[in-house]
Amino acid sequence: MFVALGITLFYIIFVWLIFFKLQWLKFSIAWGIVSFWVGAHLLLIFMVALRFFQPFSIDSHVVRSTIQIVPRLTEPTILSEVLVEPNTEVKKGDPLYRFDDTVFALEFEEASAQLVAAQQNAKILEQDVIVAGEAVERANAQLAYALTQQARYENLVPAGGAREDELDRWNEQVTEDQAKIKEAEANLEKAKLALDSQIDGVNTGIVQAQAQLEKARYFLDNTTIYAPEDGMIVSQQARPGLVVGDIRLGAIASFVTKENPYILATYRQQNLKFVKPGQQVEVALDLYPGEILTGKVEAIWWATRQGQYLPSGRLPGFELPKIPGHIAVQISVDIPDGHVFPAGGHAAVAIYTGQGKSFEFLRRINIRLYSFANFIRPLDI
Repeated sequence: MFVALGITLFYIIFVWLIFFKLQWLKFSIAWGIVSFWVGAHLLLIFMVALRFFQPFSIDSHVVRSTIQIVPRLTEPTILSEVLVEPNTEVKKGDPLYRFDDTVFALEFEEASAQLVAAQQNAKILEQDVIVAGEAVERANAQLAYALTQQARYENLVPAGGAREDELDRWNEQVTEDQAKIKEAEANLEKAKLALDSQIDGVNTGIVQAQAQLEKARYFLDNTTIYAPEDGMIVSQQARPGLVVGDIRLGAIASFVTKENPYILATYRQQNLKFVKPGQQVEVALDLYPGEILTGKVEAIWWATRQGQYLPSGRLPGFELPKIPGHIAVQISVDIPDGHVFPAGGHAAVAIYTGQGKSFEFLRRINIRLYSFANFIRPLDI
């Protein structure tokens, strides 16, 4: 810095001595142009140093996260109450909108009844296994009795102690009882399979009914929308009578969050050669003329839309962008108490890289002049 000032001062004295003090040369328009051209190039030392070591941007805006408020309902539903005033801060969990819950309350009651029915059905399945098991035992007992009688008559008939048709009847009974055992065993197996239809020890019918109940409870709870974070609804357009649900494609409001606002400033990429996260920053917010806020570099967004191509059947075309090479820098700001930090607010930002410190006072003067100029800019009375 002092070298640049010394060179500039030496040049001014040199011109003064040559043309005015000693008058070794006669000052003319031609010599004036040459002297100005050389002097202007000496001033480039200051411009280059400021651009690289203390980059400055007036393309800077306050950014706040916004959350799209989208009702999560499966049926066309009427908005019954708007519980939030526009431009009024609310806390996380405060109710914002309430929708007619008639249909969803009925679905919840229906799901509750289905759960009770499933629980009862699970108990019936247990009884079915018991009954089927008893049926198998009775069939086995009947078959054992029939086999005893069959063996008895097989001995009596040859000896003439009983008629042949009696033996035939018991043969038929044995065959019938064997078929009954197979049927009873099949029914028992079916009952066991139905009872064993479980997930983690819970009957699948109960699991399904519980899932339906939770789903009904979810949509019933979503008939009231709550604030996802601390913040506000800026533009309140939703009114009672608005119908939302499966026929609505977009959000009904934008919720502007309160926490973690930042400034996004854009710079020509060559000016970011020495910029790194953590470096000191000064901010002149247009909302507060004459004030300088402090902050630091949070991150450099090393990506722009000009470096993105979406999958397409068309070959890329190349055109010179209107603002080539601009990169965004995320700035965190120390916000004083009582100051408003509006989303979209405009500002000027100066970054101090820590190099070329002797030039910093020029940039500090520059941003303060910008801030005080906001008292009269724009000149619309």
